[in-house]
Amino acid sequence: MDYFFLGDPELATAFRFVGIDGASVPGPGEALALFKRITQNWDAVAGAVLPGETFESCRVLILTEEVADWLGETLTDWQLSGRYPLIVEIPGTLGRMPGRKTLVDSIREAVGIHV
Repeated sequence: MDYFFLGDPELATAFRFVGIDGASVPGPGEALALFKRITQNWDAVAGAVLPGETFESCRVLILTEEVADWLGETLTDWQLSGRYPLIVEIPGTLGRMPGRKTLVDSIREAVGIHV
């Protein structure tokens, strides 16, 4: 399992159709608990959400923007640590959240060039 998804049920199902395991998280508490299970000691055998699956090989964790908001500082601290799994945020089923930058916007801001 190189990839794992956390988000709403519809997207979790869609990711399963393309071969990426995932879990739907209904609220901030569940999202934080599952995120900690995935990231803490990720290189050791961790608990599994799906029978027979472990998170030891999760290299990329895909989150919806809503889940990323729920995780807040915990997510920021993880991203700054530079450890695996890498985090990728995607819009949810309702589209991009207001005030969120796209990847292209972030790159343009960092480089300082607008084409």
